[in-house]
Amino acid sequence: MDKNEIQKLIEELIKKTTLELSSISVIEDGPNNIWISAEVKEPHFFISRDGEGLHALNHLVHRIIETKKGGIESGPSILVDVNGFQKKHIENVRAVAHMMSERARYFKSNIEVDPMSAFERRIVHEFLSDAVDLKTESVGTGRSRRVVIKYIGAI
Repeated sequence: MDKNEIQKLIEELIKKTTLELSSISVIEDGPNNIWISAEVKEPHFFISRDGEGLHALNHLVHRIIETKKGGIESGPSILVDVNGFQKKHIENVRAVAHMMSERARYFKSNIEVDPMSAFERRIVHEFLSDAVDLKTESVGTGRSRRVVIKYIGAI
């Protein structure tokens, strides 16, 4: 599916919720990420309960696209955002990753971050992927799975 088809799909899904869609735009964040930013009049239907409705919308969009591709999940990562909720959430996760990475450098030790979802852990891993003196890995199982930021020293 191309960007226009994805945008139309999301427009249709939001309109089926009976919410009024103010605007929708497609933003490419590199070759592997496509952001769909939607503005709605009543965002609390999507962002209440820590964005449960927004997570459901993203899941639904991914499954529809996967089905249309014949069950193959490849291509760019698509993220639907409503009224900037996801963007603020990602910025908060990156801020935590930055603080914890500075703590690991300062104490020259391993730092465990609080348990996170797979999406949040991925953000931390990507954010710290260019650090030459740090290494990240996920440990634990289920809801207690967390990122450990390991200080490996300057190489």
